[in-house]
Amino acid sequence: MNPALENLEKRGFISQCTDMDGLSRLMDAGPVTFYVGCDPTGKSLHIGHMVPFFAFRHLRAAGHRGIALVGGGTARIGDPSGKSEMRKMLNYDELDANAEAIKAQLGRFLGDFDDRTAICTNNKDWLANLNYIDFLREIGSHFSVNRMLSFEAYKKRMESGLSFIEFNYQLLQSYDFLQLYRRYGCLLQIGGDDQWGNIVAGMELIRRMEGEGRSAGSAELCGKSGAEGGTAIGKACFGLTFPLVTTSNGNKMGKTEKGAIFLDPNLTSPYEFFQYWRNVSDADIKRFLLMFTFLPVTECEALCAEGKNPNEAKERLAWELCALIHGKGEADKALAGAKAAFGLSDAGQRDSIPSKKLSRVKLEAKYNIVDLFSDAALCPTKSEARRLIQQGGAAFLKDGELLTIKDIAAFIGVENLDEQGALLLRAGKKRFCRVVFE
Repeated sequence: MNPALENLEKRGFISQCTDMDGLSRLMDAGPVTFYVGCDPTGKSLHIGHMVPFFAFRHLRAAGHRGIALVGGGTARIGDPSGKSEMRKMLNYDELDANAEAIKAQLGRFLGDFDDRTAICTNNKDWLANLNYIDFLREIGSHFSVNRMLSFEAYKKRMESGLSFIEFNYQLLQSYDFLQLYRRYGCLLQIGGDDQWGNIVAGMELIRRMEGEGRSAGSAELCGKSGAEGGTAIGKACFGLTFPLVTTSNGNKMGKTEKGAIFLDPNLTSPYEFFQYWRNVSDADIKRFLLMFTFLPVTECEALCAEGKNPNEAKERLAWELCALIHGKGEADKALAGAKAAFGLSDAGQRDSIPSKKLSRVKLEAKYNIVDLFSDAALCPTKSEARRLIQQGGAAFLKDGELLTIKDIAAFIGVENLDEQGALLLRAGKKRFCRVVFE
């Protein structure tokens, strides 16, 4: 197996490949141009989007050229893959703003888009002004409805209802692959397992339009060259997918009771981001170290060796990921805040913990504990705050000691403030908030 693919396999990325031997031979022969796409349906990526982009960095480091495709055009429809219902339609201005924000996030994570080893492009450039009749004649004629309905993404949605606009999505994503093939000599699409049907459809479209009669598993040349990329094209294309990562208890990775773990620090603070990884299950540590850091495989294995303290490995995982997404400075601050919160030491370090400003007037008049935990956003609703308190999960720090409150009628006053005029609250064992009263 080609070393780049072998590295991905060792790190747990590879789930399915259309032709592993053929792809391995192609990579052995020289650099391969590949692509991964994401639709800007929100203003930030979340950690669940990032598996293919970690693979992107590994492949780029091995000498291959990656294309990050922002789906400013396909997002106008919405991918039904993995969804139980139709996405909310966004207006074009929202999609354009989201696309720019995501392009910036990808640039920070992937490094410079230098056009030689990495490219970022937007499929809005070739999809936004398509003539629908011409598209149906030239592209739609190559698709079988029966075959489309055989793919898992469509079969699942048929049960709950699949709109006609979503049914077009596979045609558009396949057209993306064709365009990138023609423009840049792109021969490989990578993505999550939920993209398998779309990837295979794109390969088939290229075979039909660019190399009629040639098998998708062949590396035979059709004798054409790319318009923008110097790579000879006409070779067979390939698809490579990665597992949709879940935690050891079966939950979708990157989801919490508050929602997704976003890359945007305004949606998920660096401290919350750090804490998510610091609190993963022991059973997930090694797998996440291999997939979500660039530490050598041997170092990941050493961190998880028998007899090692799993908390040290979790801390390293959290720091590495936080540094990759938010920078080393924020990772250091998050680590300091976590140590302060768990160790209840160094009041200065506790400044790194997420904070909230609340009314001092309410505190002076005695703040009901239910209202306090709700207003501090440690509980999304007052009913959940009551449940937390009654179950013994609510506490605050006073004179270096955590005091648990189980009475929902209890009140907090100014006498409980620390020397900085703040109050450290804890919800459960893992969530903290430093409340400043003004």
